[in-house]
Amino acid sequence: MAQLPGYGATLDPNGTGPTETQLEFPDNRLLIDLCGQYDANLARVEQQLDVQIVRRGNLLSVMGEAASVARAAEVLQSLYQRLEAGKSIETGDIDGEIRMGGVSDEETPDALDQMELFQSGAVEIKTRKKLVEPRTEAQKAYVRSLFAKELAFGIGPAGTGKTYLAVAVGVNMFIQGHVDRIVLSRPAVEAGERLGFLPGDMKDKVDPYMQPLYDALNDFLPGKMAAKLMEEKRIEIAPLAFMRGRTLSNAFVVLDEAQNATGMQMKMFLTRLGEGSRMVITGDRTQVDLPRGQVSGLSEAERLLKGIDRIGFNYFTAADVVRHPLVARIIEAYERDG
Repeated sequence: MAQLPGYGATLDPNGTGPTETQLEFPDNRLLIDLCGQYDANLARVEQQLDVQIVRRGNLLSVMGEAASVARAAEVLQSLYQRLEAGKSIETGDIDGEIRMGGVSDEETPDALDQMELFQSGAVEIKTRKKLVEPRTEAQKAYVRSLFAKELAFGIGPAGTGKTYLAVAVGVNMFIQGHVDRIVLSRPAVEAGERLGFLPGDMKDKVDPYMQPLYDALNDFLPGKMAAKLMEEKRIEIAPLAFMRGRTLSNAFVVLDEAQNATGMQMKMFLTRLGEGSRMVITGDRTQVDLPRGQVSGLSEAERLLKGIDRIGFNYFTAADVVRHPLVARIIEAYERDG
């Protein structure tokens, strides 16, 4: 029988057939957090990996097919190490660990080391309010691209973290002094509805379209700090139409919902890139709200710019959805329907 390092676990060395593994966790307080309220965290690992987990004192016995047991043991060890580092465990962290597993030192790029993204082999984005970690391999590659490339595209279905991670990286680079400001933009296009004339001044009219960007920003910065930075124009949230004629230097620039930009708007936006800036374009090709017959600027940019050095293209699928698990199934159903 082989032994897993650190926790006194035993596995069938043949790696096949039913087996039982015992994991020993020395800190009972952390073990309680690992198990979760009413053992909810263990139940989630059981459900996802088709194993059975039984707690006996400070031991966890994992039973099932050898491959699943080995994977569950890795997940439980990683989650325990997360607790040892002073972090909490949420449902998304469990799902992310099951999807990804560990990262070897060989996979750690120099650009991310310089940005202090990797700690103990894990990708982490520090913001003022929280620590953000990618939860799928595609998200991890996306974050690498955001730091390594001056222009990066994130293309895929809703709920895959394209905008959320882009804003998190923008806040990280801003608070570390790598950029002087953050510019967040999206086309003010209605999603198949006609809302008519909206009341109020220009800000009141465009704010409903920009709300997802405000939501992401407020997740990473304290409310008063975000408000002060927006007042000082160090953080700008504006419709795509307001970008014409500007040169965005030393800025982290995000264009969200880029599938609703026309070809002309996309070209205009891409040519705003100035010295010392990073630009991120996110969108979902299946959710185009442009008038029938009008080509999406996102699809056009993807066709024209692929193959250019220093431009990264990152793709997501339903497997990368980090919202409610039902969202992934909904996206898959629509994709099957064509």
